[in-house]
Amino acid sequence: MNPSPLSPLARVAVLEAACLGLLFDGIEPGLMPIASWSVSKSLLGDGYTEAAAGDWLARFTAALMLGAAIGGIVLGNLGDRIGRTRAMGISILFYSVFAALGTWVRTQEEMLILRFLVGLGVGGMWPNGMALVAECWPAASRPLVSGVMSAALNAGILLLSQLARIWPITPDSWRWIFLLAGIPAVLGVVVLAFLPESPTWLANRQTTKQPPPPVRELFQPELLRIILVAILLASIPLVGAWSASKWMIPWADQVAGSTNAPYKAATQGWWALGATIGSFTGAQLAGWLGRRLSYLLISLGSTLLTLAMFQLTAPLETSFHPIVFAQGFVATLFFGWLAVFLPELFPTRVRATGSGLAFNSGRFVTAAGGVFALLGGDYPRVGAICSMVYGLGAIAIGFAPARRQELDS
Repeated sequence: MNPSPLSPLARVAVLEAACLGLLFDGIEPGLMPIASWSVSKSLLGDGYTEAAAGDWLARFTAALMLGAAIGGIVLGNLGDRIGRTRAMGISILFYSVFAALGTWVRTQEEMLILRFLVGLGVGGMWPNGMALVAECWPAASRPLVSGVMSAALNAGILLLSQLARIWPITPDSWRWIFLLAGIPAVLGVVVLAFLPESPTWLANRQTTKQPPPPVRELFQPELLRIILVAILLASIPLVGAWSASKWMIPWADQVAGSTNAPYKAATQGWWALGATIGSFTGAQLAGWLGRRLSYLLISLGSTLLTLAMFQLTAPLETSFHPIVFAQGFVATLFFGWLAVFLPELFPTRVRATGSGLAFNSGRFVTAAGGVFALLGGDYPRVGAICSMVYGLGAIAIGFAPARRQELDS
């Protein structure tokens, strides 16, 4: 059964809602790297030390990543069961409401729990938003709209960095940023109430008499190789980002924070600007050069630039921000690439589940905190060693399947 396409106005509404959902979603992963030092100084009081602050950032990161990994799988599967739109609205409510509750925390442990709950929504937004747009827009437009959506995710980090430059986040003034992060709850309500559902999902539900398949269907012989390769290709950039490149912001704060408080926000801003451009370009690159060659080149470029960022420059040096910008651009080409590649791998009945599982599985193995402690809090060493994760992509892409699903049927 061929689904009836949405009207142009409805397609634009779907794209706008998904982009906004991803923009606000992108704020959450960038929030604690820029705010956690101030949060820790405020909540730990006399017990604050630089080492303790680094450990707490690792815990906050781990909590968010664990939540996102679980949320990507559970809420992705929910999108295949009850619809992309409803699951996307629920995801937005999760990450915004629990972020806003951070305004009133009294202890680090309370914040840790909330970051896990925020992560559930962060993980659920990507697979449902990407599946919804991929199924609502024609094939010729998908690289462009996928690039726009990937750029929106990193534009959230860019927006956060600029807000923090204008109104610095300090131990005496940090709660406002969490209250601000709760505003997208309004978008979640609007999505649930008014946004149209994917015609492809609706048509598939009408023609399929059996209940929606569980996650285990992805590990049956028909899809096993596809899901394993998809997990590998999506995990490399996620693990690389969180175990390597994200340490540049606390490193900048450690070196420059006492004399130049806005420097960490400027660092995040330069990275996010490069990332916004890179995540848009990655989707186009996948079409121009082909899936395999583009992924190979991105892997090699990310490895070299991450090494350069941690070994050939340092915060406050003239070359630091240009290299941060370049690393942000190249390392996030991956995410535009994934926005095109992942949804087309899976059939409609498991599209959000498969994309969510693949995109978020890497978050289970993100061990930034353990690496940080093992290497004694030496940011350049942590970043340089973990940059090798990106290099694995040059090997992994050789296993990528050529098969692609037709999203319009």
